[in-house]
Amino acid sequence: MGDRGSESGIRIVEAIGVDDALVSVMARLVPQLSRSNPPPDAATLEAIVGSEASVLLLALDEEGAIVGSLTLALFRIPTGLRAWIEDVVVDEAARGRGVGEALNREAIGRARAEGATTVDLTSRPSREAANRLYQRLGFEKRATNVYRLAL
Repeated sequence: MGDRGSESGIRIVEAIGVDDALVSVMARLVPQLSRSNPPPDAATLEAIVGSEASVLLLALDEEGAIVGSLTLALFRIPTGLRAWIEDVVVDEAARGRGVGEALNREAIGRARAEGATTVDLTSRPSREAANRLYQRLGFEKRATNVYRLAL
């Protein structure tokens, strides 16, 4: 389990189990990220936490309360190990305190340690603070088309 502190008093840990408290926190956080997707239930969180392809990182404040989360997806394809940062969300009450930066730095470090040579993510242009953070962390905008097929 990762457990990295930061200057802001934010600690990053990996979720290694699912309990009612985690389900409740995700029910509060996920709607702050997406109004079109329901928060994950316990079974979904178990699948995420138990998968070798994903790491659910949690940001804890000084009191140990979960104030943010990030999912790092790691998977092998013929051209190498891919790393994707997905579903980054910081509780509205904790924004501006370095939570997103701490989560992303931990994810980047884990991807590097696993052997990934790049980390990808997407972010809507309207998420201005998030986009500034990603650029500050060294992410570069790619000239690519992103396609989605609704199933």
